[in-house]
Amino acid sequence: MTKIAVIDDWQGAARESADWAPLKARAEITFFDQAFATEDAAAKALADFDIVMTMRERTPFPASLIGRLPKLRLLSITGPRNMSVDLHALKERGIAATKTGFGDGADTAAAELALGMMLAAARHVPVGDMNMHAGKFQGGVPLGFVVRNKTVGLIGLGRLGTAMAKYCKALGMNVLAWSPNLTEERANAAGVTFAAKDDLLVRSDVISIHMVLAPATRGIIGRRDLELMKQGAILINTSRGPLVDEAALIEFADAGKIVAAIDVYDVEPVPSDHPLRSAKNMLLLPHIGFCVRENFSTFYGESVENVLAFLDGAPIRLLEAS
Repeated sequence: MTKIAVIDDWQGAARESADWAPLKARAEITFFDQAFATEDAAAKALADFDIVMTMRERTPFPASLIGRLPKLRLLSITGPRNMSVDLHALKERGIAATKTGFGDGADTAAAELALGMMLAAARHVPVGDMNMHAGKFQGGVPLGFVVRNKTVGLIGLGRLGTAMAKYCKALGMNVLAWSPNLTEERANAAGVTFAAKDDLLVRSDVISIHMVLAPATRGIIGRRDLELMKQGAILINTSRGPLVDEAALIEFADAGKIVAAIDVYDVEPVPSDHPLRSAKNMLLLPHIGFCVRENFSTFYGESVENVLAFLDGAPIRLLEAS
């Protein structure tokens, strides 16, 4: 019988996100809810599987890992692309790859989380929550600030940045935007003000990053950029960890220069002893920006369809190497 591994189910949400019965009737399915600590661990765990179903970029599939999976015939990817998978290596081995769409949360889920993180950081919600659970009350909870009439700077004005802009405008905020390819005309069309990068950093009370990770955008917020930010400004990253210089981020937040609200990291899961976990002025979430029912029902629902079609010899939603 075909053996299928459903990996990266870190929240234990896969089973409830799709109807697995048609697939269980034709294959042996194993769910993995823990991250693989190393590539060696992944290779050992997955060596006997014909099909591997992944969740976004949680487990990388470089050529070195693909070459150690002798039985692999199909790699099922959630979402339209996955930069951590070597599609050329799959093609060389004759291994198919399939993709899915996003659900109704595609245009809003991460932006909604960024909005929530902004408000939580501005009003010190995590500290207040911890106080209440510890039997305390207001003592030790700093005064927050209202966001109305404050300035938010958006690094990136794609679909998620545009959604964030709408939310912030509804709160009465002044919205600036910049990205390497953004024009004044496009910014105006979105109802926001285009600003040069340095100007945006200097003027903004809140900065929210909404960029795709690529070689040109890696480290787009570095030490110099953090130095330009206002004292006490909030930096939100719900996009990808490597967009920001992580070591500099920890240094500036721990010193009280900025407040960081972070959902994405250079290495995920974040090691238990990572300096991020003990730094001050950090609101940390476990990369849940895209993790909503609407997305997962599409991810897993279409993944099941893809595998069934593959088993029928008529694969759909194939992902080709460019």
